[in-house]
Amino acid sequence: MGFEGDEESAANQVSTKSRFRYNSPLVQVTLIGLVCFCCPGMFIALSGMGGGGQVDPTAANNANTALYTTFAIFGILGGGIYNILGPRLTLAAGCSTYVLYAGSFLYYNHEQHQAFPIVAGAILGIGAGFLWAGEGAIMTSYPPPHRKGTYISLFWSILNMGGVIGGLIPFILNYNRSEATSVNDGTYIGFMCFMTVGTLVSLAILPPSQVVRYDGTRCTNIKYSNVSTEIVEVSKLFLNWKMLLIAPAAWASNFVHSYQFNNVNGALFNLRTRGLNNVFYWGAQMVGSVGIGYILDFSFQSRRKRGFVGIGIVSVLGTAIWAGGLAKQLGYSHNDLPPKLDFKDSGSDFAGPFVLYFSYGLLDAMFQSTVYWVIGALADDSEILRRYAGFYKGVQSAGAAIAWQVDTHKVPLLNQLIVNWSLYTVSYPLLAILVMLAVEDDQKNEEASVDPASMDNNSKPV
Repeated sequence: MGFEGDEESAANQVSTKSRFRYNSPLVQVTLIGLVCFCCPGMFIALSGMGGGGQVDPTAANNANTALYTTFAIFGILGGGIYNILGPRLTLAAGCSTYVLYAGSFLYYNHEQHQAFPIVAGAILGIGAGFLWAGEGAIMTSYPPPHRKGTYISLFWSILNMGGVIGGLIPFILNYNRSEATSVNDGTYIGFMCFMTVGTLVSLAILPPSQVVRYDGTRCTNIKYSNVSTEIVEVSKLFLNWKMLLIAPAAWASNFVHSYQFNNVNGALFNLRTRGLNNVFYWGAQMVGSVGIGYILDFSFQSRRKRGFVGIGIVSVLGTAIWAGGLAKQLGYSHNDLPPKLDFKDSGSDFAGPFVLYFSYGLLDAMFQSTVYWVIGALADDSEILRRYAGFYKGVQSAGAAIAWQVDTHKVPLLNQLIVNWSLYTVSYPLLAILVMLAVEDDQKNEEASVDPASMDNNSKPV
């Protein structure tokens, strides 16, 4: 008995000192972050240019509608595929569809036929369902229970660094094309190269059973239920009061992107400046996610109090930013667009709209990180949390699919802004109610979280 105790203690010491080993949770979460850096990260950079880098956003809008329609379905079905293929093949299959999507816009740059981008968008929706099922299994089972916000912030920051680097690609490659209306071929080829690298990196991800935590224990080997069970269980969540309170925030989270990308960045700035703006938009997301992650994990001992403070900060900041957006939006419309702004040639006129777009990125990350934190605080059972995440992704994708068609049908820009602001505003009190009624405040576990070697012993892996 004593020998076994000494051996276990030695194992604990080794594992605690070796946080950067290949099979540690930190390294594996970093790797899945790098996969998403290369694939979804480049995708958000491509989308953030407005119209997929084209002068007419119609093709990109229709491709995004197809994408989020299939993603709303395969975001739920992806778990069943994960059971069959495991993390590496599931992630690799999902990543490969991002390459096809970027390639479809390379084709569109020459042929101007929408069919290929729309079909590629639908296929990407399937692949994204696979990728996020794999990401969900990793992020559910690896992070220590009392550092969820920190791991979410780490992952979010790496993902959004993809948007930063992805923004530099069109900025650099189109720098001397200040009058151009569509990006050059090299931009799409650059995106495809990164996405291909992401597909290869996904093959380096270890299954949860091979990942060793800091105390020497292995992570739980996540298994999704079969497809039919997942469909039934996620459908039941539409009658779950907790998820009904989450639904407006889930709908809002991606609904705002079509307005921000096409009708702020795309409408107000020229091509090369849109790429530069993306660097700062996604950089702001990194700052926002790290900042709110710290507040949600470390600001107070009480978990419930941290939730209230985080929601309060996001609500105040969000109200101020959307008010600034309203002030700017009152000055232009679809039929009365101002001259395109350039970061070099427009002088002081560039500053205000640039700060607004930067602020939208900051708010987006803080809002979504807060919602993810609330979802993660609702339960300790990984199966329940995965279904909550599946519900969130499904509602989020349905909102996005409709949002891109709202823009295609030229709904007045002021109306779009008011709806976006209203969705955010309705979400804040509902999230606060959810924290008040459903988030448990276990002081003992909070205190135990201070010791990294002991925190995994006090609760289940999530």
